[in-house]
Amino acid sequence: MADSDNNTTLPFVTRRKVLAGTAIAMAATQATSFARSDLEGDDAIDPAVAAWRRWQPAWEEAERLCNQQQRLERVLIDTVGFPCTTVKLSDGESATVHSLGALQELLSVRPANTVARAQAEAEILAHQARWDAADRAIGYSAGLLAEREAAEKARELLEAFSQVPATSLAGVAAKLDAVLREGEYSLHDSEPPWPQIRSALDDIARIREQKVSS
Repeated sequence: MADSDNNTTLPFVTRRKVLAGTAIAMAATQATSFARSDLEGDDAIDPAVAAWRRWQPAWEEAERLCNQQQRLERVLIDTVGFPCTTVKLSDGESATVHSLGALQELLSVRPANTVARAQAEAEILAHQARWDAADRAIGYSAGLLAEREAAEKARELLEAFSQVPATSLAGVAAKLDAVLREGEYSLHDSEPPWPQIRSALDDIARIREQKVSS
């Protein structure tokens, strides 16, 4: 990684919501099955449906890249581990840091003797070098950039989508589908408003079936 001070901390690795394996993919394909099958056809010409069709592939690409990056992060963590070092401070206590910048910030307020400081700096730089080499070998940073760009594109399309009025049940379903896929953590998330949104999608499916059969 180019910047050793802010790219390898735990919050960075957990920068996005936990996807819980394939739960989000299941939610996208099962919980919103009516919305997706209805919206991907040619029978609904609704501005909201058109916006959904532009947003959906961008969202799927962002999620694919996110899952890919999580796998690569796990490879780095398992094979190299987060860059870190433990330094013995002048007050007798020890502290663990995960970057050279964090070490320098710590030592600016809680000094260590010259030997302890030099040893800690050498350890964190060596560990960071191993992380960077493994990163380059598996293409982690390049993939991370692609993920961020894809996520930003999906976010912009979703914002535009939210401004488009629905003119049919399919358009309403499109908006509910997007809300579920952006916010739900798992297929059966019981926290509001996800059960209510799933219920609303079920209602739309039932109403649509009644109209078709009548």
